[in-house]
Amino acid sequence: MPAITGDIYVNRLKKLNVNLWHNGHKVKDILNHTAFKGVIKSQASLYNLQHKKDFMTYRSPVTGHPFGVSYLPPVTKEDLFQRRKMVQEWAKLSGGMLGRSPDYMNTILMTFASSAKLLKGKLNCFPQHLIDFYEEARERDLSFTHTFINPQVNRSVLYFEDSKEPIAAKIVDETKEGIVIKGARLLATQGGLTDEIIVFSPGGITDKAYAFAFAIPSDTKGLKFISRDSFVAGESSYDYPLSSRFEESDSLVVFDDVIVPWDRVFFYHNIEISNTFKNESAFLPFTLHQIVSRQIIKTDFLIGIAESIVDAINIQEYPYVQEMMAEMINVLETMEALVIKAEVYAETDEFNLMRPELSPLQVATALYPKVYARLTEIIQLLGSSGLVSIPTEADFESEIKSDLEQYLQSATLEAKDRVQLFRLAWDATMSAFGSRQTQYERFFLGNPNHLSRELYKHYDLKKQTDYVKRFLG
Repeated sequence: MPAITGDIYVNRLKKLNVNLWHNGHKVKDILNHTAFKGVIKSQASLYNLQHKKDFMTYRSPVTGHPFGVSYLPPVTKEDLFQRRKMVQEWAKLSGGMLGRSPDYMNTILMTFASSAKLLKGKLNCFPQHLIDFYEEARERDLSFTHTFINPQVNRSVLYFEDSKEPIAAKIVDETKEGIVIKGARLLATQGGLTDEIIVFSPGGITDKAYAFAFAIPSDTKGLKFISRDSFVAGESSYDYPLSSRFEESDSLVVFDDVIVPWDRVFFYHNIEISNTFKNESAFLPFTLHQIVSRQIIKTDFLIGIAESIVDAINIQEYPYVQEMMAEMINVLETMEALVIKAEVYAETDEFNLMRPELSPLQVATALYPKVYARLTEIIQLLGSSGLVSIPTEADFESEIKSDLEQYLQSATLEAKDRVQLFRLAWDATMSAFGSRQTQYERFFLGNPNHLSRELYKHYDLKKQTDYVKRFLG
């Protein structure tokens, strides 16, 4: 099967019998539920976009079918450039607000499958299962949620779970059919809205019961998704231009004696592999490449909102405004320079992939969690009280319309257009949806302090210290 369309994606979700809960009720019609229908429609648009631009797909060397480029293992720098171009084209549809658009998990699965030789000959490891699943996912253009995180019961360094019933998901049995998983995992973004869920141990494993990696359909028996409260405040794209369309939702995933078939198990009961596979595989450079590529588009979008506010209320001559806009531009140019450097210095790795240079991408992903909140703050400062005076679309269709048109106009925009712009700025930076975006970027790859520490620990500074030695003679 070639790259799918939006209709195929929607019809698959319609056929799934996912056990998804929201606000105390089991969701019966996911396609028409207020909390989920907007993002499902947006995801469908992404799949349709694959068929409108040639660079979004590549041809299978076996069947000749077009596959989504997010599944492409890059072996040349041109492949790497094409991957970025594709990621950014998809990101433009949402202003970079869809952190778990399909290309994210497709990229991760590609890196894992390309690195499958790390599992060869290892105890309880099945590299061919991983390769076969990647090929199935590519052929069917499957969609994924995932979960790498255990519940936050106790974050102390020396905490060991000792409850009678499992809290963090673990292997509780082995049968002829497969391994049996019981317990819970966080934080499945788009949980219940995808064909499959991929589950990997988070690392730092000391008990083999928590050492596993697998993928199963989202409607597997015993699998339950419990969605958080929705940040969709309404369906109007005028009132809620972002949350009505791109609210991804995040779920607690409960495994109630879920049987994972053996052909879907990639490894289990292997502590060493569980703790090393992700870092030794091609996961990090390519995942960071996808993330930074999307974040560049998100920064572009936020700058566009900020400058539109500046133009609307004619404040471009104020020095403090110029300084804040320059601050945003600095972030954009830095992120773009870092991803380009990573591509220019890419080299073929041990998996025959054209691997982008890791350090620039680590710098970008360590930087962005710290500056993203500042980007949103600048929009808030530029908009000031205008981000509070935001009547609704219904107000403009009522008898008070003339009052709004008179008193809410701006230097360059009529009142309804001005309010629409400011509602966009509010939804991006101040609404529940906007606040979640800030928190999401802060912790996208875990604790931002950890990202900086990892950069320092693995950055080769010998060139710099040798330079100082030579300088001192």
